[in-house]
Amino acid sequence: MHHTTALLIELGAVILALGIIGRLAGRIGLSPIPLYLIAGLAFGHGGLIPLDASEDFTAVGAEIGVILLLLLLGLEYSASELVSSLKTQYPSGIVDFLLNAVPGAAAALVLGWGPVGAVALAGVTWISSSGVIAKVMTDLGRLGNRETPVVLGVLVMEDLAMAVYLPLLTAMLAGVGLAGGSVTLLISLGTVGLVLYAALRHGRLISRAVSSDNPEMLLLVVLGLTVLVAGVAQQLQVSAAVGAFLVGIALSGEVAEGAHKLLSPLRDLFAAVFFVFFGLSTDPADIPPVLLPALVLAVVTTLTKIGTGWYAARRAGIGARGRLRAGGTLVARGEFSIVIAGLAVATEPRIGPIATAYVLILVIIGPLAARWTEPLVTRMRGGRGRKQAAGPPTLEDMIAAESGTPAARS
Repeated sequence: MHHTTALLIELGAVILALGIIGRLAGRIGLSPIPLYLIAGLAFGHGGLIPLDASEDFTAVGAEIGVILLLLLLGLEYSASELVSSLKTQYPSGIVDFLLNAVPGAAAALVLGWGPVGAVALAGVTWISSSGVIAKVMTDLGRLGNRETPVVLGVLVMEDLAMAVYLPLLTAMLAGVGLAGGSVTLLISLGTVGLVLYAALRHGRLISRAVSSDNPEMLLLVVLGLTVLVAGVAQQLQVSAAVGAFLVGIALSGEVAEGAHKLLSPLRDLFAAVFFVFFGLSTDPADIPPVLLPALVLAVVTTLTKIGTGWYAARRAGIGARGRLRAGGTLVARGEFSIVIAGLAVATEPRIGPIATAYVLILVIIGPLAARWTEPLVTRMRGGRGRKQAAGPPTLEDMIAAESGTPAARS
């Protein structure tokens, strides 16, 4: 069969399957992300029917999916809101790092991977998946919730921290000296600073230059600009996702609203491709040997991420339910964890399977945690309250019984 014909057949089958899976997930009230991943595992390397002809196209589509997810997330907020979030959320970023990077580093040292492996696995467990979380918040209709800016503040700090972390990790893996690592770090920080400055000082000019009454022209210009900036950011050792997010931040007003409306269907399509590709690139046979340590690490860092969200939302004055929703939303790991593992696997091959298993567990648990953490904890606390109410009578109860009047309840 001709390669192009095979590509069209495989691609059509994949997109059709995604549509059926999405409808099924909607009927049972579940985010489609875990089902996309399981489908990818079933038809990837080592799966039932490997999809070889469409692999390269799917890989590019997955990159576009992450870029569009972060672009549309950035369109929700202005540059001033970003800076305000960074100013108010930096203590939460520190807590996030300590609670979630330390378990990964400790696990790597226990496994005997050494300092470089510890730094790599710390990054895998530290960084939440902006792509998965953006999709989950959209699916659950939480973009307007009070805790959502807190979640985004933590995610933005993590994404920007990658501009420092990734160059340092790359230098450590390559054995580059202090001077070489410092140059790489300065380039990445300068890039982020330049984009932020342009967004803050010249955001209106950028929006005016991009603006168009023709939807086709607006779509082409915004999409082209985003992919270009993402590619340049990647070349300069800054994540493409960060570049796309900052483009979204730079656009505002009617341009942001129009771009959001035009790009939403494309985001949904390519985001689904991203999650399927992640499953396609994973060999199911590599998972069982490392499943237990990955599961232990996943349980520990699920709790620490919920703690991170609770702390960050409490600092913002949000109630208990919003704190739990924030914590549950932050659980998922994904694209950055895979990037980090991919960089480190040449130096420490053992990190590949455990990182894959770990991310697969949490990218499935993540949407479930986002949906169920708050209801489950609230129900448990309610049950405990009823048990306490049915306990031994208090002094007030006994006095009320003597006098024949009911005791007051708070």
